[in-house]
Amino acid sequence: MSVDQIRRPHQRAVATFRRVWRSSLPLRVIVSTLVASVVVVLLGGQFFLNRARNGIVASKKQGSIVEASTALQRMQTQLDDTDLRTESLLERLGQLADEVGSQPGQFSVIIETTASVYMSRGVMPASVPQTLRDEMSMEPRQLYVTLTDVRYDDGSSEPGVVVGGHLVAPSGQMSPVYFLFPAHAETQTLQVLRRALWLTGALLLAALAIIAFTVMLQVTVPLRAARDVAGRIAGGDLDQRMQVRGTDEMASLATSMNNMAAELQRQISQLEDLSRVQQQFVSDVSHELRTPLTTMRMATEVLHESRDRFSPDLRRTVELLHDQEERFELMLGDLLEISRFDAGAAVLNLEEVDLADLVSAEVTAQEAVARRFEVPIELVIEGSTIVEADPRRIQRILRNLLNNALGHAERRPVTITVAGDDQAVAVTVRDRGVGFAPSQSDQVFRRFWRADESRNRVGGGTGLGLAIALEDARLHQGWLQAWGRPGRGAQFRLTVPRNQGIVLDRSPLPLVPADAEPPPGSGAEVGPTAAQAGQLALPATDSRAGSGSSPVGPVGEVES
Repeated sequence: MSVDQIRRPHQRAVATFRRVWRSSLPLRVIVSTLVASVVVVLLGGQFFLNRARNGIVASKKQGSIVEASTALQRMQTQLDDTDLRTESLLERLGQLADEVGSQPGQFSVIIETTASVYMSRGVMPASVPQTLRDEMSMEPRQLYVTLTDVRYDDGSSEPGVVVGGHLVAPSGQMSPVYFLFPAHAETQTLQVLRRALWLTGALLLAALAIIAFTVMLQVTVPLRAARDVAGRIAGGDLDQRMQVRGTDEMASLATSMNNMAAELQRQISQLEDLSRVQQQFVSDVSHELRTPLTTMRMATEVLHESRDRFSPDLRRTVELLHDQEERFELMLGDLLEISRFDAGAAVLNLEEVDLADLVSAEVTAQEAVARRFEVPIELVIEGSTIVEADPRRIQRILRNLLNNALGHAERRPVTITVAGDDQAVAVTVRDRGVGFAPSQSDQVFRRFWRADESRNRVGGGTGLGLAIALEDARLHQGWLQAWGRPGRGAQFRLTVPRNQGIVLDRSPLPLVPADAEPPPGSGAEVGPTAAQAGQLALPATDSRAGSGSSPVGPVGEVES
């Protein structure tokens, strides 16, 4: 197994922990509280146990010294009264060891001589630490005490205290005496104390967890309520309000939220009223202009048909009047169409059409314009291109895209590509003219927008073509996207689903043209950056052919 295979599960676990940790405020607060409490309980419990142990050990040592001192004096008195002419010293020491250490449960005695060792029943000489023997050999006239393990001849042992002193024979010979005091009761006391302390700590931690959870509920419940209300307001339900309880900080938050929602509702209502008035004004003006425009149209046609009989200056004036009247009529039609989109009254008249035929027909219709601008048009068709669509609206999209390309091509070729897959059919219109800057990418589909304000509008455009084209594409649940670079032209891509029930997640054609490489030494990047076209775009996904990735590309998205 490689190092990477070992690291991946660990990295996934860490990533999962971080995601869960960052996603929950109550979890962070409760876990932090418990961790801090555990540290405090452990440190406090250990400190308390150490103090209790030191106190018990000190008390045990003091009591052992008192008992050992009393026992040693009694043994010394009995030894002094011994008649060594009738009794051996060693025998007497053995008797003293048996007599004094014969009380079980209190202490045991070990007497060491140069010849032998005398001890109470059951204990082992190994119970006496060597350090104690060394200290006693240096200062033989006082008592010494230390902790030890009392060892028994059956192999068992228990904690205890050993007190060492000396017996002085009538002859002046000193023999070390050790008193072993088992600490069984003290050990049990410490164990009971330790269990009680840990049980108390566990109960305290559980209580702290419950308290932390309760406190967090008092904070998170109002916050979640605020989040839910804000989400519903963002979803369009402007009548939602938070319930105000009390006068604390949460009540202040609820009051501020409610005031914000009320002000937002008022502003949106004003904007909606203004928008309705604007839409109604555009619609009324457009309809009211129909009658005088028709009269003007009839008069202009009469003058235009008779222009050969006029003087050159008057004939040019009539021709200009006729052209501007036609443009005015187109703008009026576009305004009426925009007003229908704004009012939500636009509908599709669906039928099965071949998108390639619509593109070919539009190219044929635009041949005169292309010749006037001296722009060659190249048409490439790949695969089946039959879709379910409204042919009138699709033709209008294609007309607007082609007019836009011819008007900005700068006498360079315009390439139109049509291709389809099992999900959709796409059309790309590629010009190699002025293009547009990345900072202008969100303005391409705006109404009356021009890439270069110093350029006159060519081809009789009204400034509403791309905006209407975007609305038509959106009405088909399709995509209309654009890519551009200053000086390297632009490419617009229309993607239409084959059937209206299909949700697009890719396009048969790439948005970035294949000839989009920057000039040598320019340092420009080829990869596009996505920018949403104002507020006209709808979220959807996009797939670039041949890239192996699936970046997001909404309807009306502009890539530049």
